[in-house]
Amino acid sequence: SRRLDFQSLSVWRLKLLEEGHREKKVLFAHSETPDVATIHRPRQTPYYPHSSNALVSNTWRRAPRNSQNVQEKVVNHKSSENVPGKSESDLEDIKKKSPESVSESSSECSVVENDSNLENVVEEKPLEHVPKKSAERVCEFWVQGTCVYGDQCPYLHSWFRGDKFKRLAELQGHNKAVNGIALPLRCNKLCSGSSDGTIRLWDCHTGQCANVINLGGEVGSVCSEGPWLFVGMPNVVKVWNTESGAEYSLNGPVGQVNALESINDLLFAGVEDGVILAWKGTYETNITFQLAATLKGHTHGITSLVVGGGNRLYSGSKDHTIRVWDHENWQCIMTLNGHDDVVKSLMCWDKYLFSGSLDCTIKVWASTEDGSLEVIYTHSEEHGILALSGMTDPDVKPILYCSCSDKSVHLYELPTFTDRGRLFAKQDVQTLQIGPGGLFFTGDQTGLLTVYTWLAD
Repeated sequence: SRRLDFQSLSVWRLKLLEEGHREKKVLFAHSETPDVATIHRPRQTPYYPHSSNALVSNTWRRAPRNSQNVQEKVVNHKSSENVPGKSESDLEDIKKKSPESVSESSSECSVVENDSNLENVVEEKPLEHVPKKSAERVCEFWVQGTCVYGDQCPYLHSWFRGDKFKRLAELQGHNKAVNGIALPLRCNKLCSGSSDGTIRLWDCHTGQCANVINLGGEVGSVCSEGPWLFVGMPNVVKVWNTESGAEYSLNGPVGQVNALESINDLLFAGVEDGVILAWKGTYETNITFQLAATLKGHTHGITSLVVGGGNRLYSGSKDHTIRVWDHENWQCIMTLNGHDDVVKSLMCWDKYLFSGSLDCTIKVWASTEDGSLEVIYTHSEEHGILALSGMTDPDVKPILYCSCSDKSVHLYELPTFTDRGRLFAKQDVQTLQIGPGGLFFTGDQTGLLTVYTWLAD
């Protein structure tokens, strides 16, 4: 895949300033290792995002009742009944007004908040401030099937924005947040774990749920290595071999296991008490998992783990820090203090470490000459970062997926963070996973898994 170059920061910043930045029968079958092996999966890792880009003005406040040149628009526009002061013909005239015919202006807009005596809320705002088209907000009434404006609606009637990918399938079954997605090799199943206490196995040919495993406790994280599936739960890590059906329980964690990462014969578990446990597996005649190390240093719960090059393990925590460990001698090499809130997600790509935090920033870290890590670029969002992942598009351009706490996933082309699209959900997307053949998956707080695919030219 195309290598990333974050070193020319002056060129980067200039570009960002110029751009104004601050039907397949087989639904998603996979039978080979994803072609993005250089990407290490982040382990922990929109519906109505409030973006200033979607509004003509950032300031919305109540307008005087006697203000002139005001268009009254029924926010609950599924019906014209029970709207005080408006006749049926008046409302029909309003509906026929096209947002495209309204000019932009810098005057202020207003929102009339819900009065207790009104069943339908009436929004009053200057005529010139009806947006032409919002690419950053999904129409609430379209979701409910009650939008009467059709193509004239200024908001999106779609769950995504972008022209190089499409929404392939929805996998419904979980009734609480999806906290992990994995694709074990050679089993042709997609595995998902949820706060509802279940693991679901989805048939990649049909998209149907093939099996449900009731675990009796909240699933905090999921990962896979080869045919092995690892599931983090309160006080235990469950292990399955998807080929043989063998099952194991790894005891030792104290509290919820929120992060899992594996490489070769090592399994790492990040626990709510701030401890990282490491097991070494043997896969010859007698399969065993032996506790190899207990890594202590974080003062609050672990939220993310990722393995990088040079025997390094990176851990993100609720204590706002990232720790770097040598997983050969089990020592903490350094502590990175760059975030001001919980570090929710870590990802290694090429020679860079990406970290996403609830402080609304993504930081790009690189090694210095003395071997330490420093921040070489910071990308800011308007909302907290929940999960990161990445893959290359059909043009072999590196794409970063960034789930935010505004119920959306942003797609950015690296290294410039050029906007490539956006995915929306009814609730926040908790977990992201990439797959083979241009597939990628999201799991949100409602329990919905969504499958997307890149479109080949």
